[in-house]
Amino acid sequence: MAIDCPAYGRFLLVAAVLLVGAPVAFAAPPALAPEVEREIIVPEGVTFKPSPGDEEGAIDRFATYTMALAKRDYEAAYAMLRLSYQASNPRLEWEMNLRKRPGLWADGMIRILRLSWYADPAGQPPGLYAAFDFRGDRKDGTMDCGYVSVHRSAPGSDWAVVRTDTSEVPAAMMEDGVPKADVLRQLPCYLGKGIATDF
Repeated sequence: MAIDCPAYGRFLLVAAVLLVGAPVAFAAPPALAPEVEREIIVPEGVTFKPSPGDEEGAIDRFATYTMALAKRDYEAAYAMLRLSYQASNPRLEWEMNLRKRPGLWADGMIRILRLSWYADPAGQPPGLYAAFDFRGDRKDGTMDCGYVSVHRSAPGSDWAVVRTDTSEVPAAMMEDGVPKADVLRQLPCYLGKGIATDF
């Protein structure tokens, strides 16, 4: 499993070199590849721009959560969920749903395609949100796509995972590394500008 952001050890360093294209220091803060799309969604009349610290913290939470799932450290992954998410997803049920799957989206070579920022969105607890749209490719040819959203209630507080959604495309439904046309049109996830999914 690899993520396109440098992280904190030899394993993730190798992953970062593969996707970002250049070696990074072991203790470097996480950073996205330059080609990753970014967008900021705020209420009309509001001006907001995420700081480098905002981006580092959000990416760190995404990477740490993904690595915990890849290592099947369900306890650590569950602890990163926001309390309201935990309340609607009891630990035992959440973990058993993951354990019954032969593979997880976190097992693949993950590429973040887009980072979307939301500042104090309507109908949600106040704070800063970051949503990571990603594509993952597993060794067996299975493709995953979806998003992970994280939230920070106030500057200096910890980021928490508030929502995840993924779709799995079996290898038999892939063609030359791309979902077949009829499958592609049904995917409820973002795969890039101009790619006709049902998102």
